[in-house]
Amino acid sequence: MKTDYRTVQIELKDGVAILRMDNPPVNQMSEHFILELQEATREALAEPEVKVVILTGAGKNFVAGADVTQLLTVKDAAAFVQKLMQVHAWFNGIEQGGKPVIAALNGNCLGGGLEMAMSCHYRVAASGINLGLPEVKLGLIPGSAGTQRLPRLIGLPNAMDLMLSGKFIKAEKAWSYGLVDELAPPEKLLEVALAAAEKFKRGLLSFKTRLASRRFDRLPSASEKKHQIAFIKAQTAPKAKGYPAPFAIIEAVEKGLSADFAADIAREAEIFGRLVVGEVAKNLISTFLNERSTGRLPRIKGLTPAKPRKVAMLGGGVMGSSIVHLLLANGFDAVLWEINDEALAKAVAAIKKTFAYQIKTKKLTPEKLEALVAAKLTTTTDLAALQDVDLVIEAVLENMKVKQDIWKKLEGVCRPDVIFGTNTSALPITEMAGILADPGRMIGLHFFNPAERMPLLEIICAQQTSDQTLATSVDFGRAIKKVPVVVNDGPGFYVSRQLGGLMGGSVFLLADGVSGEAIEKAMMVDYGMPMGPATLSDLTGIDINYHVNQTFARELGPRYTVHPLTEAIYNLGDYGRKTGRGYFDYSGPKPVPNARVAAVVADYLKQHQVAPREASSQEIIDLMLGLAINEAALMMEEGICDRPADMDLAMIMGTGFPPYRGGILRYADQWGLKNVHQTLVALEAKYGPRFAPAKLLKNMAESGQTFYQDR
Repeated sequence: MKTDYRTVQIELKDGVAILRMDNPPVNQMSEHFILELQEATREALAEPEVKVVILTGAGKNFVAGADVTQLLTVKDAAAFVQKLMQVHAWFNGIEQGGKPVIAALNGNCLGGGLEMAMSCHYRVAASGINLGLPEVKLGLIPGSAGTQRLPRLIGLPNAMDLMLSGKFIKAEKAWSYGLVDELAPPEKLLEVALAAAEKFKRGLLSFKTRLASRRFDRLPSASEKKHQIAFIKAQTAPKAKGYPAPFAIIEAVEKGLSADFAADIAREAEIFGRLVVGEVAKNLISTFLNERSTGRLPRIKGLTPAKPRKVAMLGGGVMGSSIVHLLLANGFDAVLWEINDEALAKAVAAIKKTFAYQIKTKKLTPEKLEALVAAKLTTTTDLAALQDVDLVIEAVLENMKVKQDIWKKLEGVCRPDVIFGTNTSALPITEMAGILADPGRMIGLHFFNPAERMPLLEIICAQQTSDQTLATSVDFGRAIKKVPVVVNDGPGFYVSRQLGGLMGGSVFLLADGVSGEAIEKAMMVDYGMPMGPATLSDLTGIDINYHVNQTFARELGPRYTVHPLTEAIYNLGDYGRKTGRGYFDYSGPKPVPNARVAAVVADYLKQHQVAPREASSQEIIDLMLGLAINEAALMMEEGICDRPADMDLAMIMGTGFPPYRGGILRYADQWGLKNVHQTLVALEAKYGPRFAPAKLLKNMAESGQTFYQDR
């Protein structure tokens, strides 16, 4: 046998060929790796001296899935399907090759790795590893016979659950399903696999009886299948709007699982090809890749981040208690500071409430929570008690003097290397840091409510923030399981200002006679936002949004001048949920449009001689997204942020922007920047300077550029 492969190690042992896959860092199924592994498995199966083949990983993973970067550039579905059928032929060759093949799952076995393992005749898994088919999260289906082999191995209900959710399961659960034949301690995995090989050699196990493609014993009857599929469709429909992949999985299963396995997998491949060239898959893959690259900045490359273990939290309000939750849940020692004992008691009670979900789902018991708090949380009203902490996070009153006073005191208490992180959502961090003798230690750590659930951590660099402070902050963000997106200091930072840009166009539509109900429907039902502009404004507070708008006008210029209709609605005094009325009235069993706001809008329209009119969802979406795209371009011009991937990821992770849209700038590329620019020119002519196209956007449109290079 050939042994000089780059990505496959070969070992022959008593008639057993052990093929160790070695494609660091995660045994990803890149094109070169696939070609080598195909050749190695075919050679092993053809070698007369080889009686059994064992496939295993050389590193921490068995196979962690496909190299999805290659999928972004696929444009020809038919050509891609031809390549995919070659993979099918390889896996079928493993299953039908005439010799037993054992998959020794040493680590994560995901996507194509699990599909390859399912083509093997026996699966031994190291205890504690993860298995799964996460393709649906990328807008795809398991495309290497996963939709056909998995139900045959574990039954339709369990198979559909795994494929439609994309979740990972532990080896132990996989064994209970019948997906894994044997479990082994990690250090004895190969020993157990070799013992299974010996059973095949002696005829105690027969590979002919273990062909997944021929199994029907775990499948429902035709009538049962019809009812099960109907139930699954009904459950999937409300949750999968905008996402074609779940319905494609159902289609592959519904039309497949027949006696003609070749036809079933050919149909699966065609469905995969249809999805891989679609925009939703491109968008979801892009988001996945954006998440992997976030925080990897040239300015901190090569720096070794400090590893804070003891973290102080200043303020135990809504945000502070949530941040302490993150610290405790991720193994940090936390020190909570408040102004008095009463505030401390309330804060500790609030912290415990943030663990309600874990207790409800029995991931944590009340007793273990009490033990965790006792062991890992210290409380104090004395700033001097923070002298031995490694990081301080502040979430006190949104007042510059209050914050600066605290930081100045702490500078005399804490070690010189301690990082000062502020959770302010609006105050300029560069100004805040100016009070310090060493402003390089100050950084913004902007969490999103509720912090224990929202995945984004917006990291804001002041003008003085040091590279070391940034490197440590990014690493800390990952340590508390957040997605760290780095931006520069500026009014509203990135997310708040971008969200204002996305939702801010609604007032121009209202003033033009378009109903609020039509705007909400367009943005929520038709575009897929979790909230429309009115719903969001009521939640955050109409008064707060008004004051933020004033701040933008003061610091960014007249294009952000408060709209007269916004002024009139603010003066009404109905500020949203907190006052019981805003754009909606919350006094009844469910929210209804607020008649008082409707009257203000009607008066405005009458005064300006504007008649109510209908607008299509597309007209509304074009205006709202046009303004948002322009705002992003303006922030790039200003140096707030310059990485489209980070900008799109921040909106998805921090605001609920629909992932299947890919983000504001990927949506812009799909719309076409020339079209975006033309739309903004028309909107500026109609509504004024708020819509004046950014120079960057104009130049990109004229030169045919895009925000993403793969377009």
